[in-house]
Amino acid sequence: MSRTIRVMENRELEKGFDARAAMAEVARCLLCHDAPCSAACPAGTDPARFIRSLRFSNLWGAAETIRENNPLGASCSRICPVNELCEGACARSRLDAPVKIAKLQRFITDEERRLDMHILEAGEPNGKKVACVGAGPASLACAVELARKGCKVTVFEETAQPGGMLSFGIPPFKLPQEIVDFDLSRIEKLGIEFFCDTHLTAHDLDNLLERYDAVFVGTGLMKPKTLDLPGKELDGVYHALDWLKTARLEKPSEKGNRIVIIGDGDVAMDCATTAASLLAANVKLVYCRPIAFASANIDETLLAVKMGIPVLAEFLPKEIRGENGKVTGIVFTGADNISALTLATDKVILAVGQEKADDLASLPEHPRLFAGGDRVNGGSTVVAAIASGKRAARAILDTLSG
Repeated sequence: MSRTIRVMENRELEKGFDARAAMAEVARCLLCHDAPCSAACPAGTDPARFIRSLRFSNLWGAAETIRENNPLGASCSRICPVNELCEGACARSRLDAPVKIAKLQRFITDEERRLDMHILEAGEPNGKKVACVGAGPASLACAVELARKGCKVTVFEETAQPGGMLSFGIPPFKLPQEIVDFDLSRIEKLGIEFFCDTHLTAHDLDNLLERYDAVFVGTGLMKPKTLDLPGKELDGVYHALDWLKTARLEKPSEKGNRIVIIGDGDVAMDCATTAASLLAANVKLVYCRPIAFASANIDETLLAVKMGIPVLAEFLPKEIRGENGKVTGIVFTGADNISALTLATDKVILAVGQEKADDLASLPEHPRLFAGGDRVNGGSTVVAAIASGKRAARAILDTLSG
């Protein structure tokens, strides 16, 4: 029987390693010559190398490997789906269990923060100026690569603070804002300039291309998709990203509320666990597909289950009901066309995907205009966005030197 757990506010759900535990864990590494863990990291964080450094008590070298390869290394150590990537590829798992790479990365970056290490340095100025539109993982990775090669980089962000989904879309008990801010502080040390609360459209890109030698667009998928349901206009119907942003920034109490989340991806899991952490009286996840075909990472799903959140699979939403303009319930039909389900609820959260925002949904063709991240790969992991931003930076540098 699983144990129901509750989390609150900024307390992290799981404790990190202390020095003794970290050294015991690195001793389990087989020091593979071909390092399948490193090959499995899209961002190129190179866990084999930082584990080897830590094993020989070279903390600076370990932190340097992480920070130079992944400018968001502290954040990624807490949210990366390592069971599908580095830890999933770990050769040690054939003997007993994979090396806990994420917790080792977290230990190293926590020590980097505690000791106030400053690893990244800006390159010798090369006279080139680049604008990055959006301040999510892809743009930040692109900006860091360019700044380290001597470019003057300016980042334009529509919201009040940089970080993208790291700052607005992930529960704080998984990723506290102070960790995101630590990664951002190391990025800002490179002289990268940020202009927040700045909304740009496709028309503004022409102006940027006149002022800058190159422009990178990494605005992600920030427009929520919706479902065309009767009652979707009722008070109490929310889109997942909007609700997660409010929950992270304002930490409202959901005490006494009944919440139904529609969706089977990682964002839906984040909504469910966040609602439970805010003391909602009743939280339910409803999948349209069979559980076996859900898109959420298994660790995210197991966290929801451990928090006592039930999953109802193969039910399609038919109608949202309400009284006096407020949600009171939602009706589903079974995928078998026989079953039916009606749930009383105070809030319905639609976690059915995101798409490109209208103002920058399409980009003009231009040899000095580049794009990357979720808007290019269709929505993936943070490390995939980082990898995309790094590739774009290399392409920009090639263009500027050509």
